[in-house]
Amino acid sequence: MVRSVLLALLAPACLAAQASTKTQPETPRATARRALAALERVAEARARIKATEEYDPLFQKYSKRYFGANVDWKLFKAQGMAESELSPTAKSWVGARGIMQLMPSTFDAISAKRPEFTSITDPEWNIAAGIMHDRYLWRLYEKEIGEGERRHFMFAGYNAGEGTINRARGAALAARLDYARWADIERVAPSVRRWRYRETLGYVKRIQQNYTTLSADR
Repeated sequence: MVRSVLLALLAPACLAAQASTKTQPETPRATARRALAALERVAEARARIKATEEYDPLFQKYSKRYFGANVDWKLFKAQGMAESELSPTAKSWVGARGIMQLMPSTFDAISAKRPEFTSITDPEWNIAAGIMHDRYLWRLYEKEIGEGERRHFMFAGYNAGEGTINRARGAALAARLDYARWADIERVAPSVRRWRYRETLGYVKRIQQNYTTLSADR
């Protein structure tokens, strides 16, 4: 992963340097500035890579605890990336906090049952509570939705609330579509009242894209 990121960063500078030699010679000072800028980008990329790996042990620990060893922990890391870019200090305009962007009320309800979850701003307890909330949503849909589709509904419920997703499922049923199939929920989404559906659909897609990237970088 590191190699691919570094090559991606250095490639534009190399191409620009090649283009410049076809037009006019580059001064030594300009060459030095270009090289320094490329090195700075490499250093920034390495810092971002290190930051994305910092919380991997927590995602591994709590995904195994609440979902078992058969569910890939990278799914929840992908969710954390979509929520906050893995920033423990992130705070949304509605008050959601931390890596998993939990609302304080949701965290309080979880911590009432898990008193060891002492602070929403602590990365460990924020991640643990977020994955625990995912488990609640996963189980909520397990009787009617197969595992292949269920992750989409779980993440959508996390973003929009289970009531909103239930309304969307009702709209799919009314339209004689499959209310257990996410593609059909996407079809009826514009007709569902009180739903910022573009946000939720984009959120689900972002998680999948993040997960695909994380899986490819093994």
